[in-house]
Amino acid sequence: MPERKELKAAAKEQIKGNIGILFACLLVAALIAGTLIGYLFIPAIIVGFCLILIGMTKNIAPQFGDMFRAANLFGRALWLCFIIYVFTTLWSMLLIVPGIIKCISYSMSYFVLAEKPELTARQALSESKRIMDGNKMSFFVLMLSFIPWMLLCMVTLGIAGIYVAPYISTTIANFYNAIKDKPLEEPQSVPA
Repeated sequence: MPERKELKAAAKEQIKGNIGILFACLLVAALIAGTLIGYLFIPAIIVGFCLILIGMTKNIAPQFGDMFRAANLFGRALWLCFIIYVFTTLWSMLLIVPGIIKCISYSMSYFVLAEKPELTARQALSESKRIMDGNKMSFFVLMLSFIPWMLLCMVTLGIAGIYVAPYISTTIANFYNAIKDKPLEEPQSVPA
């Protein structure tokens, strides 16, 4: 697992020259989400945006139209969004901390579905839980490290978000790339 500083430094390099297109994608997604019908399409758009981010981590220049490349995953992406919401809500009803832990466990689900479109929503969720096992605290600390950037967004009335949102999103994509190839655990053999 690369260090937090390495993930963030890589993201800063990857977004150079791409801020405009990334911000345009996020802005359009926000505008679509602002309508009741559009809200249904957001999960597939998130998967498309994950494809863009994964591509950027491989030095593939983002294209605005790529955000809609996951339209064929509409049903699975919508179901994934729904089950994440339900499971996170149910865990949060127990206590806030279990809800946060589950939210972190599920956080790579859209990236998984973007890279493995053959999976069902439940399989993408399970794979996210599997690769996040042992990585939840690292991800939590990574997200905490963005608090000053989020405060900057608040102070600038959101203007800093033009840079901050792509920076955070790309860092998360780098985190995903760092953990996605976690080997499957070998089943334990029972001694005779």
